[in-house]
Amino acid sequence: MAIDLSGRVAIVTGAGGGIGRSHALLLAKRGARVVVNDLAQAQAQAVVDEIIAAGGEALAAPGSVADLDKVQAMVDAAMDRWSRIDILVNNAGILRDKTFAKMEMADFRLVIDVHLMGSVYCTKAVWDIMRKQNYGRIVMTTSSTGLYGTFGQTNYGAAKMALVGFMQTLALEGRKNNIHVNCFAPTAATKMMEGLLSPEADALLRPEYTSPAVLALVAESAPTRTILCAGAGSFEVANITLTQGIHVGQPDDAAEQIVARWPDVSDTANSIIPEGSWAQGKLEMEKAGLKLG
Repeated sequence: MAIDLSGRVAIVTGAGGGIGRSHALLLAKRGARVVVNDLAQAQAQAVVDEIIAAGGEALAAPGSVADLDKVQAMVDAAMDRWSRIDILVNNAGILRDKTFAKMEMADFRLVIDVHLMGSVYCTKAVWDIMRKQNYGRIVMTTSSTGLYGTFGQTNYGAAKMALVGFMQTLALEGRKNNIHVNCFAPTAATKMMEGLLSPEADALLRPEYTSPAVLALVAESAPTRTILCAGAGSFEVANITLTQGIHVGQPDDAAEQIVARWPDVSDTANSIIPEGSWAQGKLEMEKAGLKLG
C-alpha cells in the first residue's frame, strides 16, 4: 500500500537544497504540508515555490537550527498555519573538516551546535505537541562518519554519533505516545562532498535516491529505534551490537585475561542487539551466575 501523508504536517530542516530539498519534495508529493527550513530565505522559498507549483502546501522558515528563538518561531508558524506537527526531519548540517591536531575548538563546537543541538532544539520544540497528539515521527540524520569514522571529521563524527544516542533513549520515552524516533544515514553527493567523487559516483549518489528511506521512517507504519542507511538506491540497517564476551570474575590478573582472551571477548558470533542499556548489566550478571527475570 502506498504511503499517504495527506493531512500530516512535516518540518524538514536544511531543506533549501541537497538531501533536505529531496526529502521536502517527496513528503509533499505524498500529501504532507511541509515547513521548509533553511539558513537562506531565498533557498527555502524556492523549494516552497516548487511544492506549491506541484499542487502542494508549504511554508518557508528561514533561520539557523542552532538559534532556539528561530526554531520556536518556525514551530509557532507551523502551528498557527496548520494546528499540528506530525513529522520532524532533522537534516540541517555543516562541515568544518580538519585533522584534530589542526582543528580549532570553535569549529568543533560549531558543528556540535548545528548537528546535535540544532536537532535537540527542533525536537524539544515539537515534543509536547506530538505527545498531546499521541502521534509523531522524528528522524535524526546521522552518518557513517559517526558510526564508523572518517579521517579529518572528529567534530562531525562526534555530533553524528551523539544523535544515535539521543535517538535510542528518545524512542523509548516516546513509545507510550506513539512517537517513533529513528536515525537516517545517507550516502549522497551534496555540496558538502563537492569535488570529492568521480562523475560516475556522483550519478549514483543522487540525493533523491536516499529520500525513500526518510519516507519509510515517517510513515504511520514506521519502525522506531532504527538506524536506516541509504545510498545509490540501496538500503541497510546498522546495529549497535553486544558480544557474548567472557566472565573472569575479580582476580588480580583480570586485565591480563582480557588481553589474552581478546578473540573471545570480541567474537561477534551470537551477538545481541540490546533493547536498552539494562541489557548489558543483565548479561554481565547472568554470566556471573545471578539469574534475573
